[in-house]
Amino acid sequence: MLTAITRAVSPTLSDCQLEHLDRQPIDVPRASAQHRAYEACLRELGARVISLPAAVECPDGVFVEDPALVLDEVAVVTRMGAEARRSESDSLAEAVARFREVRRLREPATLEGGDVMRIGRTLYVGRSRRTNEAGIEQLAEIVAPFGYRVVAVNVTGCLHLKSACCYLGGDKILANREWMDPAALAEFTFVDVAAEEPRGANVLRIGDTVLIPAAFPRTAAALKIAGYEPRLVDTSELLKAEAGVTCMSLLFDAP
Repeated sequence: MLTAITRAVSPTLSDCQLEHLDRQPIDVPRASAQHRAYEACLRELGARVISLPAAVECPDGVFVEDPALVLDEVAVVTRMGAEARRSESDSLAEAVARFREVRRLREPATLEGGDVMRIGRTLYVGRSRRTNEAGIEQLAEIVAPFGYRVVAVNVTGCLHLKSACCYLGGDKILANREWMDPAALAEFTFVDVAAEEPRGANVLRIGDTVLIPAAFPRTAAALKIAGYEPRLVDTSELLKAEAGVTCMSLLFDAP
């Protein structure tokens, strides 16, 4: 059964970590309502949603994709590049341990789940300001016995690899090619984001539906032309915290 682990929005969301955006006022009650609507959308698309309570002391706690990576055989608790976020890991590891054996990255590794794009048995991992070479190497060591290979992709200009590109299924990837090294993904066909929507590449495909923030209608139109069924979700307040639709849930199959 498709399972989604989420975490409610912290009342301290306005204190979130930012890398590439200027800080703007965030309407936290509205952000919470948008997050609940996102969870409802996941349920409507067939996911069992396990919603963890907000962690008041963790402004970025809603972004559950970053502290952990869940594969079919194992879960990897990361060591996040943003030191202020590392306290998020333990409670998320406890939730994931109900479903998978848990392994942990160790110092000096840093890696955040937003930098990991899985395509079959290959994990494309962004080499970014949040994920270093030691993190990529340790992840490769953990997953190799399960038949996965790791391919590093240079990321510039955005927070994570999945800020620059996301897998759409088949041989297609939605991408802002200016923010990552497209040569590392040369075997795939790119669907390009609209030029005026550089942040539009972060999408979440569930079945035949592709979730995309309502802020990126032109990219949604490009997806429609490419044969996909985009579903626009309002994440306007969450986008101010550099959110993406992938980062607010950990999706995996579980009994």
